[in-house]
Amino acid sequence: MNTRLLGAVAALALLTTGPAGHAADYPTKDLQGTIMWGAGGATDVVARAITPIVEPLLGQKIVMVNRAGGGGAISTAFVAARPSDGYSLLFGAENPQLHKVLELSQIDYADFYPVNIMARGVAVIVANNDTPWTSFKDLAEDAAKRPGEIKMGSTGPGGLPHVVGSLLKTVIDFNVTSVPFDGEGPGITALLGGHVDFMPSGLSAAAEHIKAGRVKVLAVVNNEELASLPGVQPISTDFPGFSKYLPWGPFYGVFVKRDVPDAAKAKLVETFKQAASTASYVEMMEGRGNIMMNIAGDEADAFLKKWQSTTAWVLHEAGATKASPETFGIPKP
Repeated sequence: MNTRLLGAVAALALLTTGPAGHAADYPTKDLQGTIMWGAGGATDVVARAITPIVEPLLGQKIVMVNRAGGGGAISTAFVAARPSDGYSLLFGAENPQLHKVLELSQIDYADFYPVNIMARGVAVIVANNDTPWTSFKDLAEDAAKRPGEIKMGSTGPGGLPHVVGSLLKTVIDFNVTSVPFDGEGPGITALLGGHVDFMPSGLSAAAEHIKAGRVKVLAVVNNEELASLPGVQPISTDFPGFSKYLPWGPFYGVFVKRDVPDAAKAKLVETFKQAASTASYVEMMEGRGNIMMNIAGDEADAFLKKWQSTTAWVLHEAGATKASPETFGIPKP
């Protein structure tokens, strides 16, 4: 009887100190936030803006670290290797949804739980102020005359510039030299210094530079003009063939491993939803041209799958993937 009693007590102790019991008191210590891209990029800006709002709601600090590289594959692999206790957050963008077809990684957002997809963004094409172009049509015509001579800032395979560049090549003859950087922030810094001539970028990352007049906007990767950028033409104005891909753009979210205890996931979902609804955060996000979403769980999963299906198959049909989406069970849209 004593042996049975001791066994029961031991089992109860395991239940209350194991992942499920621990999650009931979650969080009891600081969390670690891994940002997929480098400092100053759109993902970094979005992540660092929401964190100070989340921290007092959680009652713990979130220690933020940038782990750029591999088109986002380094950060996803890092978080995927961490314990499934809810203390490792991934602040990511859209890139992992293309990792399989680009053969960068076998990890995508199917391996993670979407705590919150805060917003989706709109891409812009920005250029160094010393370049002669006043529109993307000017740039495209110049690139046709000087194939391979114009330098485009990029963030590697699967990054926003790579996707936009690949889509452009299906519409026009667009031969430029891609120069990779560890995120939009470093890429735009290189653009400011004249090390590259232009760069497709999330508007969120370029907004402050645009407002300050440090770069010029050649086009909005959208099918209509943005109120925040009056007078800037949608890319489809001069190149209507691009319309079939629009609307398209990046998105920004926070994720944990799929098998994190439900109590911890619920706490994170509640907290981030409240934070993403804060007036100051919404104002900041919309001021940078983002479209608020603030979705989680099943709704976010459906959005992620649709984005992956549309983009992976478009890139595959453009010849920009290394493997067919069909190989990985990604359905055609």
